[in-house]
Amino acid sequence: MKLELTGILDQPGASVPFSTEVDLSGLDYGGQNPLPRPVSASGTVRNTAGVLVMKGVIRAELTGVCDRCAADFSREVDFPIDVVLSADPSDEEDESVFPLEGGCADLEDIVRTAVVLNMDQKLLCRPDCKGVCFRCGKNLNEGPCGCGREPDPRTAALARLLKK
Repeated sequence: MKLELTGILDQPGASVPFSTEVDLSGLDYGGQNPLPRPVSASGTVRNTAGVLVMKGVIRAELTGVCDRCAADFSREVDFPIDVVLSADPSDEEDESVFPLEGGCADLEDIVRTAVVLNMDQKLLCRPDCKGVCFRCGKNLNEGPCGCGREPDPRTAALARLLKK
């Protein structure tokens, strides 16, 4: 989807709202397709002293298999959009600046890039996932396992003294 911005190119202080849905179901991330449903993006493009700044938020449902506990999950996530748009072809070398083509911004490209840059390196069922016990394999998010803690070999001599 293209967002027409010619009306604010020469008007400092002017703004244009945007809202779109982008299908990223084909996005391969770590061997998974974590975005099975279209993501929605909304925000505003504002001409700030001659510079077009796009700010907004992307809302998506992230699904997959947790990289720590191996449980299937589905959770809502929000990713920020904070980019600069430029009609100047010399700015195309800067990766943080998105080009305008004919006074239009390519919303699909911007949303896709923002999602990829904001995704965590690992897909987790929740940010504080505890993973699994390395001895018995119990999912520690469901509670502690029955495995005893192995003593630290550096303090084994002290532990023997305490037992006496």
